[in-house]
Amino acid sequence: MKALDRKLFREVVRLRGQALTIAVVVASGVACYIALQSAWRALYQSRDLYYETNRFADVFAHLERAPKSVAGQIAELPGVANAYPRIVEQVRLPMDDLISPARGDLISVPPTGKAPLNGLVLRAGRNLEPGRYDEVLLNEPFAKAHGLEPGDHLSAVINGKLRKLLIVGHALSPEYVFAVDTGLLMPDDERFTPLWMLEDAIAAAYQMEGAFNDLAVKLEPGANEDAVLTAIDRLLKSYGGLGAYAREHQLSHSILTSEIQGIETLVIFLPGVFLGVAAFLLNVVFSRLVTLQRPQIAVLKAMGYRNPTIAIHYFKMVALIVSFGALVGLGLGVWLGKGMLAMYAEFFRLPQMPQRVDLTVSANAILFSLLAGALGASLAVRAAVILPPATAMRPPAPAKYKTAAIERWGLTRWLNQTTLMVFREIWRRPGRTAFSSLGIALALSIVILGRFGYDAYGPMMMIQFERQQREDLTVSFVDAMPERSLGYLAHVPGVEEVEGIRSTVVRMRSGHRWRDTVLMGISNDARLRQLFSLDFKHVPIPDEGVLLTSVLADILDVKAGDVIEIELKEGDRGDRELTVAGLIEEGFGLQGYMSKPNLHRLLREAPRYSSALLRIDAPMESEVQSRLNDIPAIQAVARKSDAIASFEKQTDETMKVMTFIMTLFATAIAISIVYNNARVSVSMRGRDLATLRVLGFTRAEISAILLGEQAVQIAIAIPLGLILGTLGAKALIASWADPEIFRIPFIISDQTYAFSVAVVLASGIASALLVRRKLDRLDLIGVLKTRE
Repeated sequence: MKALDRKLFREVVRLRGQALTIAVVVASGVACYIALQSAWRALYQSRDLYYETNRFADVFAHLERAPKSVAGQIAELPGVANAYPRIVEQVRLPMDDLISPARGDLISVPPTGKAPLNGLVLRAGRNLEPGRYDEVLLNEPFAKAHGLEPGDHLSAVINGKLRKLLIVGHALSPEYVFAVDTGLLMPDDERFTPLWMLEDAIAAAYQMEGAFNDLAVKLEPGANEDAVLTAIDRLLKSYGGLGAYAREHQLSHSILTSEIQGIETLVIFLPGVFLGVAAFLLNVVFSRLVTLQRPQIAVLKAMGYRNPTIAIHYFKMVALIVSFGALVGLGLGVWLGKGMLAMYAEFFRLPQMPQRVDLTVSANAILFSLLAGALGASLAVRAAVILPPATAMRPPAPAKYKTAAIERWGLTRWLNQTTLMVFREIWRRPGRTAFSSLGIALALSIVILGRFGYDAYGPMMMIQFERQQREDLTVSFVDAMPERSLGYLAHVPGVEEVEGIRSTVVRMRSGHRWRDTVLMGISNDARLRQLFSLDFKHVPIPDEGVLLTSVLADILDVKAGDVIEIELKEGDRGDRELTVAGLIEEGFGLQGYMSKPNLHRLLREAPRYSSALLRIDAPMESEVQSRLNDIPAIQAVARKSDAIASFEKQTDETMKVMTFIMTLFATAIAISIVYNNARVSVSMRGRDLATLRVLGFTRAEISAILLGEQAVQIAIAIPLGLILGTLGAKALIASWADPEIFRIPFIISDQTYAFSVAVVLASGIASALLVRRKLDRLDLIGVLKTRE
């Protein structure tokens, strides 16, 4: 082993405490990058590959009924590459292990068994066979949730008739990567599924021979999407078209894309914080190391070692520390990455999604960590290289001290001697204090980012399911029902209260801006459905006009008092004008609200109801459900408790894991900064501290002098970290959640702030105890020796 290499290993062993803490920070950054980048790359690439391979449509439209010749006209439109007409109907699926039936989207498949768009991936069993009208392909997650295998039978209520279907295979579709039921935000594999049946079988059941009620369209490259949407709407208007929409508004794609964008934000932020802190620490440690080793550097140069050799020596030391951290981070990142990929595989059904970490990602993580380390130590290494041997043999020139302006003004006269020493040290090295405080503040902000989701989702759930949705069951009708239907439901044993809601699909316009949405009519005296904003304020239904969600108002660029145009999608399908009575900041969806009588007048109809809200006697729920299941006019029955359980199941575990990981990483940053700064201060001020000990200062007093500087850094970092964490949470909400689907309320509780501060304080105390142990072992005689 070369002499310089032996020196290198001796120095690393001597600095093992500082080297270890720096390596931990590097490991955290590498692990974050590998886990997040692997998840981002897996979702992004597998999504695009899945869409391309299975010909995922660019435009979608639903309508009442149209002859297939209309689809041919749409296929001839400029910019349209393919138009795929199909039949899509909602069905009920009675399941032995569920109180209320599951719901399914029954989707037609051409007689050939292969769809030209939104192609299926067969996961088990076989494809549908021509002429077999009782066969279905079942979505794989639903089949696994209920233990259904090819060859098993499935009961389904199709157009009011109970039929027994033969499951011939399990399938996945790019249209249902995130298979979520209408009105919900989280997939529930036990209670919702798409299922596919031959077109002839569905057409016979719904009298749709030669017709279609759903359309998927593929566009040519460079096509004018807006022009195509307008042309499709024009052709489908007379056939009950509900409005064509682009892929970006398709629910599954929108949620998947939002998740990818959110991960991309974290990929840039988190690893950058860790590697930036590591670079700063390496700069602090190696700057002091070069200062202490001036005589050694002079001797090496006098013995013939060239400047590049000395530079490589120090860079090798950096590489050794960083490489150790990177290898630890590699193992941790692979473990975290596999966990994240497995978690996303449960959320997003992408058949080509890899379950392993890409080697390229790992190699990039190691390369970035080495570059960050080299950058951090570059100034210190440069100082060692340019140092002339003769200059290096002499002790460094004494620092120039002068009275600070704040002392001349007399503002420090109330400070005792110990506090004044701390103040002077901070005043003379403001840069190190500022960067150290910034690093600790970033650690605190990371803890806030890991925990604030708890604060946001809790109130959002309370507003949605406790204050706003006070019903136990929501009954959806196949078609809007007359008022007497509520009376029938009210007489079902176990039903204590019933309220009806009228909803209709409309297109809202303001100038050139428009959006397809739902207009809901609610009684002014409703008890089971009331409106609350995200700031917990009750918002009454307006007597006149329409109440819009704030995001919808932003899209339409309207405010209270403005007039918007309403294009109806049912009844006479005419155009109306409504005044915007007010705005409401809600957590979910884009919709408008108005009083139920006003909506009836808008539709020019007698009182009718699209759904009914039921409050029931809990012990009689099974009997109520049994009665409701026998009513053909009911399309679906949704339990509020199921929605809550599904939401909590999907978010609770993820939040706990995220909080634990973020807290662990933040602790690593805080301990590393405080410990390394204190150790560097010990080496830089060892002579001063030893002199004070000889003069009679106690160990506690010199500890206060040394650790007081670290305490000030933490004191500065805490308010700064709270601000950065708050701003980071706002940025994360803006980048992660699609505001058209759901809005996460910006809420950070006092408990989250307190927990974040406690993590930083605990890290500082732990570091202080380690440094105090070093001070207690200070060799007074050895430290006081100096070269004259």
